Amino acid sequence: MKILFLTHYFPPEVNAPATRTYEHCKEWIKKGHEVTVVTCVPNHPKGKVYPDYKNKIYQKEIIDGINVVRLWTYVTANEGFIKRTLNYISYMIAVVFSIPFLPKHDVVISTSPQFFCGLSGFFVKIFRRKPWIIEIRDLWPESIVAVGAIKNKWIIKVLEYLEKVVYTQSDHIVPVTDAFKLYMLKKGVPENKITVIKNGVDLSFYVPGSVEKTPEYGKELMNKFVASYVGTHGMAHHLETILEAAEMLKDRDDVIFLMVGHGAEKDRLLQLKENKNINNVMMLDQQDKRKMPLLWALSDVSLVLLKKSDLFKTVIPSKIFESMAMKKPIILGVEGEVKGMIEEGECGITIEPENAKELAEAIVILADNKDIYNKYAENGRQYVEAYYDRISLANKFEDIMLGLVYEN
Repeated sequence: MKILFLTHYFPPEVNAPATRTYEHCKEWIKKGHEVTVVTCVPNHPKGKVYPDYKNKIYQKEIIDGINVVRLWTYVTANEGFIKRTLNYISYMIAVVFSIPFLPKHDVVISTSPQFFCGLSGFFVKIFRRKPWIIEIRDLWPESIVAVGAIKNKWIIKVLEYLEKVVYTQSDHIVPVTDAFKLYMLKKGVPENKITVIKNGVDLSFYVPGSVEKTPEYGKELMNKFVASYVGTHGMAHHLETILEAAEMLKDRDDVIFLMVGHGAEKDRLLQLKENKNINNVMMLDQQDKRKMPLLWALSDVSLVLLKKSDLFKTVIPSKIFESMAMKKPIILGVEGEVKGMIEEGECGITIEPENAKELAEAIVILADNKDIYNKYAENGRQYVEAYYDRISLANKFEDIMLGLVYEN
């Protein structure tokens, strides 16, 4: 089977969308399929083209057997609504113009967000007359409305219309949460057209104990209880909660906070940390994917936080799977479906979103109670092994593609 995958993000970028796509494609290659990924030049999140790459109109490379086509896009940092929108639309336009030059395929997958990347699959379907699967990793326009990125009612109505086009014209929809599926059913999408495939983790890459702690990121992390947030520093995450909790625990010499990543809120958070003279928080830039096991080896607890919003009750932050795989208990400040998962797996403590006091209290519980800590750590690894192994999830996705291809 020949698979064409449209994605805005792909390695060497290290965000969750890039990782999910790469790990699925890698498994499909192992099964004997031919996979072509159509993406941008790597530049996320700072909007700076990575070393050894150039933003060309059309270029090819091979990554672990995956054929990668990189198209020219308007490159900008992951901040500022207008510039980011231009970045997203430029990708869709580039895909449309590249259709005559793309390799033949049996099925096309496009992933959203970003929304216009998902929509680009519609144009490929029109011209190539092949089945189209849309993968929904976030609800648009609901997610950007929830964080206040869009307030113009006309723009929202246009995006809602395009959302309807995506749902009706696609041949199959793959959301990453059960809540997303329920949302689509309420929109009138037939149930037999939807298959939930949640995020997961490469258990062969994230192996607890495979990496020893080293002072690479600072000696002060070596003998402390490290509470880590690893991921996007964006509008949706309300990360000032971490700084507030750090202030509450400033007298705990054995506890330190580690924040790793980049995003639209990073500079503001750095300034807030400096203004308040918060000394028990270390902030690092986004790290290479290969260093993730080391970061988790340095960490004792994984912080997973989002703003308090009804919309975010439908999401499952992908970082929970890496945390569990590395036997790191989770402190979850998210309501809804993911809260049920953490409670079912008994692999962490759930708190109210944006509640710094509860965050500080949860850290103290895990830092001071080894039995509770070890229980959550072991349970997490067992839980992902049972339900969220990336290989099994990739195989489930493969079954959908094969069913569509044989139907056609």
